[in-house]
Order: sequence, then structure tokens, then C-alpha cells
Amino acid sequence: MIDGVKIKKLKVIPDERGRLMEIMRRDDELFEKFGQVYMSTTYPGVVKAWHLHKNQIDNVCCVHGMIKLALYDGREDSPTYKQVDQFYLGVHNPMLVQIPEKVYHGWMCTSEAEALIINIPTQVYSYEKPDEHRLDPHDNDIPYDWRRKDG
Repeated sequence: MIDGVKIKKLKVIPDERGRLMEIMRRDDELFEKFGQVYMSTTYPGVVKAWHLHKNQIDNVCCVHGMIKLALYDGREDSPTYKQVDQFYLGVHNPMLVQIPEKVYHGWMCTSEAEALIINIPTQVYSYEKPDEHRLDPHDNDIPYDWRRKDG
């Protein structure tokens, strides 16, 4: 796994009323600090990538649908420099993925339904000076192919 990436398998607790799933707690080993919580959706087959943050850690969880989350370590001083990691997360594999600063990341919705993603970054989004550094999802130097692998 890319240096600094952490995952937490999430426990779903169902009963006759519905279900509950804790995503992050202040007493979690993963918890760094709280910036904000936001929700993003992605339509089936859509790729939202590549971006990184220089000053924030992301904590990504898909709570509806499924996504293929890809990470690329472009940090030249990292022991996992140029490594790619891939995770499938969502209703069939509930997990939280913590993405460290300066690691490129993005996802593709792999379910037939729209994916609903919750992110808990460690910083508040700055509208005046966003900590967003982007690359084209397909035209870049990252060795990753978003196409579905049939077979």
C-alpha cells in the first residue's frame, strides 16, 4: 500500500428499523483533525480524477453505490514513489480510505446507480485559495487505465 494510506473496514449494524454505520470517530486511530464533511455524487461510468492536496488529508467513504478509488504516489521522497493502489468501496465493501497529502487520487462509479461519497478532510475548503491540484483523468503520466477490465 502507498506510504501513509490507511484503511478502516466499516461495520454495518442492521436491525428491523434500518442500519447504522459509523464512518469516523474522534477516538479512531485514523483521526487527525476535523476540517469539514461533505457529500459528492458520481454518475455511473463517470471518472472524477486526478487531484491532490498539498495541505490536507482526505478520508473517503462511499455510502451508496460502488466506486473504484485509485491512488498514485507522485512524491519523489516517498518509499512508494510511483506506486498505484486501487480499492473498490461502497455498499458491498464498506470502508474508509485515508489519503495523505500530496497523493493523487480519483474514482470512477462502477455501480449501475449513482455513487454517493462522503469525504471528511482535515482542512476547511478555501474558496479564495483552494488546495486543489488537478490532472486530466486520462491524459497524464500516471500509469493507470480507468477502463473496465472484462474477462
